[in-house]
Amino acid sequence: MILHRIKAWLYPNLLTPDPNDYVIRPISERTLGVSEICGEAVSRGGADISASAMEHAVNLFHREMAYQLCDGFSVNTGWYMAGVHVKGVVNSPTEQYSKEKHTLLFEFHQGAHLRSELEHVEVEILGVADTDAVIAQVVDVKTGSINDLLTPNRNLKIAGHKIKIAGDKAANGIYFVNQATAERTRVDDSDIVTNNPSELIVVIPALAAGTYQLEITTQYSGGGKALNEPRTAVFNSVLTVE
Repeated sequence: MILHRIKAWLYPNLLTPDPNDYVIRPISERTLGVSEICGEAVSRGGADISASAMEHAVNLFHREMAYQLCDGFSVNTGWYMAGVHVKGVVNSPTEQYSKEKHTLLFEFHQGAHLRSELEHVEVEILGVADTDAVIAQVVDVKTGSINDLLTPNRNLKIAGHKIKIAGDKAANGIYFVNQATAERTRVDDSDIVTNNPSELIVVIPALAAGTYQLEITTQYSGGGKALNEPRTAVFNSVLTVE
C-alpha cells in the first residue's frame, strides 16, 4: 500500500562519463526538528502525551544515547543503528590515537523498522531539472566526510557542473549560509584553491558550530561569454560544523 509520495528531479550524473546517465534527487519539502515532529505526532498521529512532554523525553533519550556512544557502546533502536568510528591509520603497532591525525565520527545506519517504511513510498519523477549550475557532491578533505561535515580552515572539494566562479558582479562567490541565523559567510577569493567548471577546492572559513547551506553564485556560462546576470546553485544537503 502506497502511503507516501516523494517528488524528485533528474540530474546528470557528473561522476560518470556517460552523457545519458542521470541521478534521482528527491525534493526536500523542508527540514523538521524534534519540536515539529513531536507536534505532528500529537496532531496527526494521535500521540497520547503532549508535544512538549514528548520533545522533553526525546531530548533526554538523545542526550543519554550520546553519552553511551561516547563510552564505546553501539545503539540499535530498531529504527536506526549508531556507533563510533575512528577515521585514519596508524603506522606502527605502538602508535596511539591522535586528534591531529585521526578523526572520531558517529555513524548512523537505517534499521529494520525504518527500512520497512520504504515499502509504502512512491517516487514521482518530475523530469530533468534545470542544470545551468549544479553542486553534485562536497568532500571535507580533513575527515573524508561526503555531503555531511565541514572542518573550518581546511579544504573542501566541490564537484558539480558549471560552478566555476567567473564574471564581474559583486555577488559572485561561494557562500556558507547559517541555517539558524541566515548569516552568509563568503569564501575569500584568495581561499579558492582550484576554480574549474566541474571542481572547486576552497578553504572553509572559520565557521562557528552549526548547520550550513552551501551556495555558489557565478556568471560562468560554459562558453566564451559570461552571463549578463549571476545564477546561484544551492546544494541540497545540509552541512554541519561540529
